[in-house]
Amino acid sequence: MAYLEFAPAGGGALLDRSPVAPRSFTPKPADFSALEWQVVNLAQRDRLSSIHRPGALTRAFRWAFGGVVKTALSDPRLEALRRIAVLSWYRGFSVAPAEVRAFLAAGFTLDQYEALLFRINAIRTNLPRSFRR
Repeated sequence: MAYLEFAPAGGGALLDRSPVAPRSFTPKPADFSALEWQVVNLAQRDRLSSIHRPGALTRAFRWAFGGVVKTALSDPRLEALRRIAVLSWYRGFSVAPAEVRAFLAAGFTLDQYEALLFRINAIRTNLPRSFRR
């Protein structure tokens, strides 16, 4: 049987056993600011059709008959939050992956998305049956 020496030449150890300081890891908080929670709460009143841009015919009817034209929020980050909140109010946990990616691309995290979903779900389950969608 052959012998294989695992120690490096010169008698040094393979592993450096000197103490290493742990890397500091500070996760981004999974909470939203007060303004962001306000956008989520206001999205509860928005219709599902509010996430789509109205077509030319819809705009013409609204102009002719005095309908209310709902515009997107001016801040793209808050608009992404509003869109995902509207979808979550209507669809719960079954939001399209493309919308989730757009939400993450706006600078939010998956932890924030989970916090949003759990809060919306908690509010929806405590609403009286007549107010549920």
